[in-house]
Amino acid sequence: MTSPAAHSLASTVSSDGTTIAYRVLGDPAARPLVLIHGWAQSSACWGPDLLADLATRFRVVALDLRGHGHSDVADAGYDSAAQWADDVEAVLDAAGIDDGAGAILLGWSYGGIVVSDYLAARGEGRVAGIVLCGAVTSVSRSAGGAIGPAMVEVSSNGAFDENPGRAVAALASFGSAMMRSGDGTSGQRIFGLSLATPPAVRQKLLTRRVDNDETLRGLGIPALVIHGEHDGVVLPSAGQANAEMIPGGRYVGFAESAHAPFIEEMPKFLAELDAFAAGL
Repeated sequence: MTSPAAHSLASTVSSDGTTIAYRVLGDPAARPLVLIHGWAQSSACWGPDLLADLATRFRVVALDLRGHGHSDVADAGYDSAAQWADDVEAVLDAAGIDDGAGAILLGWSYGGIVVSDYLAARGEGRVAGIVLCGAVTSVSRSAGGAIGPAMVEVSSNGAFDENPGRAVAALASFGSAMMRSGDGTSGQRIFGLSLATPPAVRQKLLTRRVDNDETLRGLGIPALVIHGEHDGVVLPSAGQANAEMIPGGRYVGFAESAHAPFIEEMPKFLAELDAFAAGL
């Protein structure tokens, strides 16, 4: 097991006054890797072992999206592509990731939407490539937004409820669908992060509507799309569709994974990420 990497927790203020928290690890001179987590998670979702390994390769910047983790629980902004772009840009600015930095943006699950929102609004000047992991890029009828039965179920069975009993039951079922082969500690961490995210935030993220297909079709940077072949949260067809929309996008299926390949098949995940970065 890899020893946890030393990291600092920092924060910055987005355009609407919301404080956005982020973790920073690794060599400041290394290529930036910006980690954007999924729905009802936080920067803690990646786990200490993965963060430690990544910090030997990259300068890691892991965001807490608004309403999640250590970031402010804002009243608004969850339905605005422009606001998500501003939040990411505020962190990039604060972390000194400027034009030409050659950053990799890695979005897991809902983080794929935020990555796409950022690129749509701000372009590719700071970004050398993107990685989409178990990701959706739209909340629409787009093939790149195809969710699975676990996401449908959690959305309709109490995940937004303020009653703890109903919310715990809904999120426990969702947590069980997250991983097929991961360890129990990681599974409990992900479940706990879901429950710690305020119910109103859980709901607001899923009731917005956005379509990023044209953004993906117009990308001029490399893209790696990783997807667990047993994913019941975001269907593998969404990953395949996103890879097909991005010019030169590369799709890699993870045969032993559900929704969290970075935990379930960590060595393969790291090897694919290393190969991708080496080609930029």
